[in-house]
Amino acid sequence: MDAVITFDEGMQVTAQFKNFIVNTDQAKTAGGKEKFPDPFSYFLSSLGTCAGYFVLRFCQSRNISTEGIKLYQSNDWNAGRVENIHIEIELPPSFPKKYATALIRATNECTVKKTLINPPKIEVTIR
Repeated sequence: MDAVITFDEGMQVTAQFKNFIVNTDQAKTAGGKEKFPDPFSYFLSSLGTCAGYFVLRFCQSRNISTEGIKLYQSNDWNAGRVENIHIEIELPPSFPKKYATALIRATNECTVKKTLINPPKIEVTIR
C-alpha cells in the first residue's frame, strides 16, 4: 500500500491511499481534540477487525450465521507499551461446537497478527 500523509488542523494527521482517507487526531491530554481516533488506536483495531474478517470468512464458507458472534479485544500495558493483546471470540449457543478449534486456527491466519509476529523493517528517509 502506498499512502500520502498530510497534516491538518491542530494534531490531526491524514493518510490517503487508494480511494480512502483515514483521519487521525490525538487525545486531549496530548494536545488534540479527539475528533478522530489516534493512530495507535487504528493500529490496535486493525488487529481485531482482521481477526473478525477471518471469523466472517470461516462462517461464510460453512454457511454458519454470524449473528451473535462478537470479538472482544483487550490489551495489557506495561510502562506505556502494549505487552499482550487478547482476542476473545464470543459464540452463541447456536454455533456448532465441532468448529470452535478450527475457528481459532482460522482467526490466527490474520495478516496483521502475522505481521506483528514477524515485523517488517521500517526505513525512514528524506526526499
